[in-house]
Amino acid sequence: MDIKQQVQSQFGKNAANYVTSRLHAQGDDLKALVELAQAEGSRGALDIATGGGHVANALAAFIESVTACDLTEAMLEQARKFIAGQGRTNVSFAAGDAESLPFANEAFDLVTCRIAAHHFPDPDAFVREAFRVLAPGGSFLLIDNVAPEENELDEWYNDIEKRRDHSHVRAWKKSEWLARIERSGFRVKQLRVFPKPFEFRGWTERMGLPPEAAAELEKRMVEAPERVRKHFQVEIENGRVHSFQGESILVQARKPL
Repeated sequence: MDIKQQVQSQFGKNAANYVTSRLHAQGDDLKALVELAQAEGSRGALDIATGGGHVANALAAFIESVTACDLTEAMLEQARKFIAGQGRTNVSFAAGDAESLPFANEAFDLVTCRIAAHHFPDPDAFVREAFRVLAPGGSFLLIDNVAPEENELDEWYNDIEKRRDHSHVRAWKKSEWLARIERSGFRVKQLRVFPKPFEFRGWTERMGLPPEAAAELEKRMVEAPERVRKHFQVEIENGRVHSFQGESILVQARKPL
């Protein structure tokens, strides 16, 4: 099974969990994305890898037409139900691969993607596609979990994410995202950083991790080197992991006129 099939399998069977997930439905990063999008005054937006549809739903409050795109049909169905339940009528839905989008060149004024790109096997292709479908002068707003710049911490974080979810490809470093986005032709306007707290039980249950796998992952976190536990603020109570903290970024980039 290749990585995209794993994504469809994992998110297909856990789709409903992502609609109700507080980490996905709320957050300062989502609020900041909406504020930046409102300032753009866009008429048409594309939300790539829409997941539970939270970004598409928020954009639909002030953008004339929003397209929610996702690789996984079951996820699109959950997003459709959620957004319809919010009374939105200006959101359309399309099955599509982030690395080969089924849309015409320069079709959108705004392109967004939130908490999804760490599942993409070819993130360079994803950014090139975002650039292609965006109209000149339009904005690209990307949010994703990131790894620390230090290699040891980067490797530890990506290892635990992969153990929790086999469809995880890589949480990239901030420096890697900025380089990738600029190589694709975008001009980076700003980068914002957000703390990303994870409650251990909810984090594992959202992916349907079997109890024995969750226990092994917890053991790995408890036994991590002290400097690693300190960096990720791993909270341990009575030998059990309660929570830890990662980091996400929001990048605003513009396609030149």
